[in-house]
Amino acid sequence: MPFNLDEKYVLEAEEQLKAKLPSEYKKAMVSNNGGDIDINDEIWEQYPIFDKSDRKRLSRTCNHIITETDSCKDFGNFGENLLAIASNGCGDQLVFVKEGKKYLPAVHIWSHETGKLTQVSNSFNAVMCI
Repeated sequence: MPFNLDEKYVLEAEEQLKAKLPSEYKKAMVSNNGGDIDINDEIWEQYPIFDKSDRKRLSRTCNHIITETDSCKDFGNFGENLLAIASNGCGDQLVFVKEGKKYLPAVHIWSHETGKLTQVSNSFNAVMCI
């Protein structure tokens, strides 16, 4: 269930990631930290940004973008420059690609079987949040 997010938690995530998140994504997460995305009639569950403001939000955001990105590295073909932002429940991930000290705004699908990236939109706002 998506809910709003204090911007300080977005800044904390960027500090941990050592990179800036795309501005459209940050704005969307401040409004709705989580929720579902529909891409070509496939539902993707967004990972939230970690929110430790109270126990309820802490428990709802324990599967945050940094934790889920770290768990994807167990596949062996998940690039160090990728950030997992959503899952289709079958192992594939929606990701941002890091270039320098920022994540680019394009959204890609990362295949857990092949490690292949397929761009699905030029920006986060172009994907349909439900």
